[in-house]
Amino acid sequence: MNWDIVEGNWKQFKGKVKAQWGKLTDDHLDVIGGKRDQLSGKIQETYGITKDQAETQIKTFEESNKDYRP
Repeated sequence: MNWDIVEGNWKQFKGKVKAQWGKLTDDHLDVIGGKRDQLSGKIQETYGITKDQAETQIKTFEESNKDYRP
């Protein structure tokens, strides 16, 4: 998944991200703004997990959305 595409189409991806990580608020998603590192940090903070665990979850998310075309 190309995160430049995600960032450019963040409004469409917000719903997918919220479905995956339901504890993230709309305010969190606005701050993240499609930036992968911001998403990782908010997942760590919100779910109380390590960076490696957050990265694993993001990679799984990327795999399940790899065929997304805006």
